[in-house]
Amino acid sequence: MRLLPVFLLLLLLCAPARAEQPMLLQVHPDRLVAETATGEKSFSIEVADDSYERQRGLMFRETMADDRGMLFVFQGSGQRGFWMQNTPMPLDLLFIGEDGRVRAIEHGEPFSTDSIAPPVETQFVLELKAGTAQKAGIEVGDRLRHPLIDAVADNG
Repeated sequence: MRLLPVFLLLLLLCAPARAEQPMLLQVHPDRLVAETATGEKSFSIEVADDSYERQRGLMFRETMADDRGMLFVFQGSGQRGFWMQNTPMPLDLLFIGEDGRVRAIEHGEPFSTDSIAPPVETQFVLELKAGTAQKAGIEVGDRLRHPLIDAVADNG
């Protein structure tokens, strides 16, 4: 009888850690379009528009299609900071102003706790697989269009 608590303790200590599940949001029906010097590029996006969704983001996500991304929507313009803790995929982070223009493009390293916070005011952040922004020809100053962005940009 005394061995049962010891056995249970050993079982708990030796059991593999439960892998966290990624948050999978519904894909927004409208595609996000980047207007670049080489033409328009479009992406299917998930939208993180509440604090829980913005905190979880792409944590624990190991793969994502090349034409997919996650758009983080904030209530107002401000300086934003992100980190990559619990995120195994390298990412491009596009910081977007209330005018819909890309103000900074940063790169996120998997599992890093370093802050990714460019000194620009943004209302949206788009996360894409690492290298996607460059492959698509997206540069600082390019306009991104999506009903959620346009609702702010067109009223500004």
